[in-house]
Amino acid sequence: MKRAVVLLSGGLDSSTTLAICRADAFEAYALSFRYGQRHDHELVAARKIAHSLGAKEHRIARIDLRVFARSALTAGLEVPKMRSAAEMASGIPTTYVPARNTIFLSYALAWAEVLGATDIFIGANAIDYSGYPDCRPEFIRAFEQLANLATRVGVEGARFKIHAPLLALSKAAIIQRGLSLGVNYALTHSCYDPSPDGLACGACDACQIRLKGFREAGLIDPIPYAR
Repeated sequence: MKRAVVLLSGGLDSSTTLAICRADAFEAYALSFRYGQRHDHELVAARKIAHSLGAKEHRIARIDLRVFARSALTAGLEVPKMRSAAEMASGIPTTYVPARNTIFLSYALAWAEVLGATDIFIGANAIDYSGYPDCRPEFIRAFEQLANLATRVGVEGARFKIHAPLLALSKAAIIQRGLSLGVNYALTHSCYDPSPDGLACGACDACQIRLKGFREAGLIDPIPYAR
């Protein structure tokens, strides 16, 4: 069985991506990050999802992106709430963490080299998302090219592949795909600004996009909300 590293945040998209990786007959090595984010609820979810979906191993890397302090997810900036679809599509929000996916993929690439794996999975989505530049297909292609230029494995002739299976799917389609693969979305966490006990706020961009996806799929989101 081929090995693959899967970036796992504990959210809806990355959990579905892990399920797809396993369905594609890879031995999955899940990688999450404690990067100075506002809360640890997503990491609790990631541990549950990794176990539920049969990851071979799950590691949590500790890094501190708060040294840059330019995001509502890592600094004292207010998380945007109740934005319209037009507002969410009109620019890069304050919840953007500078170069986050580039950093996460670099860690995944390093672990893949150690594991002898040449496949990396990421739950990037360019349809129902909040305008992050590191979720676009051109970014995925560019990082794959970099991976094959910057590593011993690439130089010696093996080829890294960055899999982004959700890139062109709507949130509703992602949910339907995940359910078909046995993802328990009650275990996932997407909210940017949950209550202290982990209840999703229901108003941030991530919550609104998630709820819209479940509505369009004709389903009820199984996680509890504060509002």
